[in-house]
Amino acid sequence: MNIPNRITISRIFLIPVFLIFMMVPFGWGDLHAGKTVIPVAHLVGALIFIFASTTDWVDGYYARKYNMVTNLGKFLDPLADKLLVSAALIVLVELQIGAGIGLASIIIISREFAITGLRLVLAGEGEVVAANMLGKIKTWTQIIAISALLLHNIPFSFIPFPFDDIALWVSVFFTVLSGWDYFAKNSKAFVNSK
Repeated sequence: MNIPNRITISRIFLIPVFLIFMMVPFGWGDLHAGKTVIPVAHLVGALIFIFASTTDWVDGYYARKYNMVTNLGKFLDPLADKLLVSAALIVLVELQIGAGIGLASIIIISREFAITGLRLVLAGEGEVVAANMLGKIKTWTQIIAISALLLHNIPFSFIPFPFDDIALWVSVFFTVLSGWDYFAKNSKAFVNSK
């Protein structure tokens, strides 16, 4: 268990902490930013989500720089991303934050299940598929969109359009595109060679 894998596991352990701040009514009051109101607990939860998300970059950078890339890391890293993003999307649906958040969540989570299934099929063939560039773009667009939604768009309130909602649908686009790319590049997994 090397340091990058420990960082990845810490991201998984931060998920229940994030959920507690987002879902438990602490009664800490609200913050006001112009016309926008955000509960203090939601702000704390959003910051935990953002911190946990940045560990994705840290563990990858550390693994590549010090040549600590492992099959366990290739498995755990995308799993941690999927768990964190799925938890955040479910919270946003529950809190009804974001235009079309329900449909976007279904698309994103369905893609994650499909890719996980593909990875399992490939693992049965002895292949471990690491995230490619489109997968990384997908992850970061999701993180930006979810962060903006969790923060009730406050950091982007100076922009004259709903940045959070547009960012959400940009992330859906990259989610579908990267999913198609994974299946197109690994279609051999579904061909019976026997």
